[in-house]
Amino acid sequence: MSETRSQPTPAADPLIIRHLEYLGPMATRGGWRPEPTFPEIAFVGRSNVGKSSLLNTLMKRKAFARVSNTPGRTREIHFFDVNRQFVLADLPGYGYARISKARQAEWRPLIEGYLTDSPMLHGVVQLLDVRHDPTADDYVMLDFLAELGVPTIMAVTKVDKLKRSQVAERITQLAQQLGLDRDQIVAFSAQTGEGRDELATALMDLLAHPAWRTR
Repeated sequence: MSETRSQPTPAADPLIIRHLEYLGPMATRGGWRPEPTFPEIAFVGRSNVGKSSLLNTLMKRKAFARVSNTPGRTREIHFFDVNRQFVLADLPGYGYARISKARQAEWRPLIEGYLTDSPMLHGVVQLLDVRHDPTADDYVMLDFLAELGVPTIMAVTKVDKLKRSQVAERITQLAQQLGLDRDQIVAFSAQTGEGRDELATALMDLLAHPAWRTR
């Protein structure tokens, strides 16, 4: 009599997308934005870091966030209702060399204003490209978030571009450069889906706590 081996049970999806709705853009500090009714999670990173691809993978939607061939084009904060449970805020990319200093100067008050003024902000996901060392702009953003005291997760994108044996060492190097604990960094690939559930779990953990300003 042959023995039947049970198959391992797949891990439950920590973020099942049942409802996804675009709410609109915020163009200027103090301008229109959705009423801060739901908890908010913001995503921010250097232009061309792969933020749109990460968001598409996280939401399991091919065209959730438009992937542009022209980094730095987005000049607004875009808000999305996720499951009528939380609002995802997609912030403009920063630090793209071909964008004029004047335009970059316009975006900074928008980004900093949103992060400073949003009463329901529960946390921020900052993105880095695994192949590159953090730039001065990355450090400025990380220091700003630390000064605010907002909980921050670092998502390191494009890990499929490295050999698997190189990824762990590279993540350790980035943690040392940024002065972060290793468990604050999620290795992510939009191509393979690696890190998707880990990042989703981290978001749900942020949402399980009160907005950081009320703690």
